[in-house]
Amino acid sequence: MTILETIATLCGLANIVLLVRRSIWNYPFGLATVALYAQLFFRQKLYSDALLQIFFFAIQMYGWWAWWRAGGADHAIKVARLTPAARLAWVAMIVVLSMGWGTMMARLTDASYPVWDAIVAVASIAAQILLARRRIENWVLWILIDVAAIGLYAAKGLYLTTGLYAAFLVLSVGGLLAWRRAERA
Repeated sequence: MTILETIATLCGLANIVLLVRRSIWNYPFGLATVALYAQLFFRQKLYSDALLQIFFFAIQMYGWWAWWRAGGADHAIKVARLTPAARLAWVAMIVVLSMGWGTMMARLTDASYPVWDAIVAVASIAAQILLARRRIENWVLWILIDVAAIGLYAAKGLYLTTGLYAAFLVLSVGGLLAWRRAERA
């Protein structure tokens, strides 16, 4: 447990609480979180997760802009669903890219848990894109990612981060329920 992990964890909690509430103001906390975790994950040889933070920074900027355009500064944003065909395509893409990236990381780096780390990273990219597009399915994917990440970060001894992802898991379930209610309203 380091001061870096502590601050990243607190920013991450603020980010997810505001996301569940569909508040555009989640994004400043999200940007701080990913900047801090990029450093932490690199130090832990979780290279896929470290690289993921660079993507997260860019997609956080895009999400902030997209939510602003959707009226998110004035009210909670509206949500929608993927079609069944789109859901299947997203799942296939996640599986193929995770296996390819994990295999490459295992062969070319000294990455710790390369396939497990790749699954978390690739699925997180997909979930973040779905979140920026305001699709309810992002929460289902985040729930699965949180379960996988809890195990990964516990195995690495990142106990604050493990706790953060346990909180993310609870909040992701709440986010799914809240967004489903918002869809019906």
